[in-house]
Amino acid sequence: MSVSLADIRAAAARIGGAVEHTPCLHSRTLSKLTGAEVFLKFENLQFTASFKERGALNKLLSLDAAERRRGVIAMSAGNHAQAVAYHAARLGIPALIVMPKGSPNTKIKNTQIHGATVVLEGENLLEAANHAHALAARDNLVFVHPYEDPLVVAGQGTVALEMLEAVPDLDVLVAPVGGGGLVSGMAIAARALRPSIRIYGVESENYPSMRQRLDGRPVECGGDTIAEGIAVKDVGNIAFAVIRELVAEVMVVREETIERAVVALIEIEKTVAEGAGAAALAALLEDPSLFKGKRVGLPISGGNIDSRVLASVLMRGLVRDARLVRLRVTMPDVSGSLARVAGLIAEAGGNIVEVLHQRVFSAASVKSPEVEFLVETRDRDHTEHLVELLLRNGVKTTLV
Repeated sequence: MSVSLADIRAAAARIGGAVEHTPCLHSRTLSKLTGAEVFLKFENLQFTASFKERGALNKLLSLDAAERRRGVIAMSAGNHAQAVAYHAARLGIPALIVMPKGSPNTKIKNTQIHGATVVLEGENLLEAANHAHALAARDNLVFVHPYEDPLVVAGQGTVALEMLEAVPDLDVLVAPVGGGGLVSGMAIAARALRPSIRIYGVESENYPSMRQRLDGRPVECGGDTIAEGIAVKDVGNIAFAVIRELVAEVMVVREETIERAVVALIEIEKTVAEGAGAAALAALLEDPSLFKGKRVGLPISGGNIDSRVLASVLMRGLVRDARLVRLRVTMPDVSGSLARVAGLIAEAGGNIVEVLHQRVFSAASVKSPEVEFLVETRDRDHTEHLVELLLRNGVKTTLV
């Protein structure tokens, strides 16, 4: 194996003090929700809000003086970009980062703020990587790969060292899989320290590239995903070999479940996770029976999510849980009708957020205009109670 526990311990000593030793805390609410004993490693509290600093810094610290003067180049959808940019600037190393054109604006902006030159090239990470390799060859730059590098994998493995230091009797570790650097580094460290521990990787349904490769199938993936940090087609050979040997399973989770995990971390833990950062929790939410009764460690691997995307995810979560509903009401066009319906909604405890009074674009009678209410409720049962109250009072109501 190209990376050993000794390599990971050496990485921990090398990067110590320059990256955060993030907390690993028990979540009573998520434990109750999933049936497992859940421990969260808050890697979203790193300065650049992701675990990627560990591997990037371990690699940068290995460069000699001549390599540092030449400068480095990396390709990334965002978190590795920010990690390389920040630590390269801190060490006085010029950095050029190639990012796919669709990378989140917050990650592009932060990479530039940290001092790197950013080039947007390619529709995905593979195309960005091809361009980055070409620039590296042309300008004699040191390539800092996000996962296909033993020093990077060793740096990522320090996450597991810290988790097992905090909670030595963990039964399971679950980690997101993009190129595979994090889960492979964690697996090497964890299985060496605690051979009985089971490791699970997690991919999104649109990018199950590691799972497909493990199954001996051609890699076919693509499309939009909230977890762009693990939207990787070309998985790492180092990671593949480690995962095949040490990881129990690479799970594939739905986009909806990743969104649910982002919402749960906001509402329960009051912490912001990007899609990839919430993927490990998504595995527990999608298949809680697999982890029931186990002591499970999950890294919240990153927190870099666009504000607009986060707002949409939170609103979709309210709709999914029937805490934000649209009611279409048909009422007689007489004085007081709107006030009466609004009063009934208030009586049921609903909070009216928005009202659309429709008279022209409607299939109903001109004498019976349709009114749509956007209403906030406590939960699905509360919504059903509200609708029943309206119907009992003769108000024709449908959920839209």
